[in-house]
Amino acid sequence: MRRPLSFDPIEEAGRQWSLRWDEVEAMQAATSIMRVQQIVLSRVDEALRPWDLSFARYEVLVLLYFSREGRLPLGKMGERLMLHQASVTNLVDRLERQGYLERRPHPTDRRTTLAALTDAGRSVVEPATKAVVRARVGLAELSEVDASRLNRSLRKVRSGAGDFDAGSAGGR
Repeated sequence: MRRPLSFDPIEEAGRQWSLRWDEVEAMQAATSIMRVQQIVLSRVDEALRPWDLSFARYEVLVLLYFSREGRLPLGKMGERLMLHQASVTNLVDRLERQGYLERRPHPTDRRTTLAALTDAGRSVVEPATKAVVRARVGLAELSEVDASRLNRSLRKVRSGAGDFDAGSAGGR
């Protein structure tokens, strides 16, 4: 682990930025989001290391675990995970090699391939999730209230970017 800096580089960047440009707070917030994303991903990946999982592969397993039958079409997985189809294919390839899922033909659509949890994949979701929860999903420094407020703020950005229709109900 590296030694902490004696100053906040994002605050310093804000000071420098303010001498030249507007939107200092937005720049600092965006830079902080990007840095925190690195921190959270590192912490969650560390929690998942015993199962040789990255956060991205873990998300695939959890998505399938939450599905009614433990299987979904690869295209639907890309939509739900907000990933390009090539990324989904790579994640499925890796999880298939690990024995955590398998590809199956769709029962009624020959053009569609399903990713299905194997027993091995299903058996790692609970202990892996317990490890992620113990790590407070990488956000140990935030209280429950802080995390809720942050989620609400970031949800506005995601909605504005078209991730979902904020006017619709439900979490489908």
